[in-house]
Amino acid sequence: MWGALERVLVRRPLAVDAAAWEAYGWRAAPDVAAAQAEHEAFCLLLEEAGAEVVVSEHDPGNPDAIYTYDPTLVGAEGAVLLRPGKEGRRGEPSATASVLEAAGVPVVARIDGAATVEGGDTVWLDPHTLLVGLGYRTNPAALDALRAAFTGVEVVAFDLPHWNGAAEVMHLMSFLSPLDRDLALVYPRIAPTRLMQLLAERGVGIVEVPDEEFETMATNVLALGPRRALALEGNLETRRRLERAGVDVTTYRGDEISRKGDGGPTCLTRPLLRRE
Repeated sequence: MWGALERVLVRRPLAVDAAAWEAYGWRAAPDVAAAQAEHEAFCLLLEEAGAEVVVSEHDPGNPDAIYTYDPTLVGAEGAVLLRPGKEGRRGEPSATASVLEAAGVPVVARIDGAATVEGGDTVWLDPHTLLVGLGYRTNPAALDALRAAFTGVEVVAFDLPHWNGAAEVMHLMSFLSPLDRDLALVYPRIAPTRLMQLLAERGVGIVEVPDEEFETMATNVLALGPRRALALEGNLETRRRLERAGVDVTTYRGDEISRKGDGGPTCLTRPLLRRE
């Protein structure tokens, strides 16, 4: 998740999405024109960083569809369609499948049955280790399903904090973002003890997010490559700490596409290809 980002899937905000903002739990109604302008600028930053940007308009009427990280998980063999814990997002994996296949990314498995899992609860620590957060969106049945989908991969599970309950999502990536082979951005006050121990055992140092910037999505950054990060603008202390750790930080404006829907730059992207 920290390799050079070479190809990425995004989903453009659509005018038809805005009417459902309240039903999907957004903080406020998005301004469609402003959201589209922010998204276009966001995509330009991805392109300037060297990534090919695959733009989709799948699942119209669903404002959460712009957060393309959650409905799928990509491994060495191709994409796995997940089964979101949020019921309003259950149609996204199937809607994304045709987009992936058109882009030349094979769909190799689908999570179904009793299992629920969202991409935000999954972190590739390295090519052979998948970290999974268990909470209100990802359940224990997902673990066996992910092990079956990604054979030969070590799946390590952690319980997520209750935080503010089921109505307000708390993903694993709400407090953990990889930055390099040996560096991650973490909000440690709510991180599971076993996760912190695992990072230390694997030689992964951490940059700590301060308390006052956690709820403004400071922890949610997208690695454009080793020690190259794309972050939501603001969160100045976190940026200073990243830069002191040798991380090159680029920021984007996300008042409409990030703050109103609680989705940072990782949420807005589904990396399809990275290079170590």
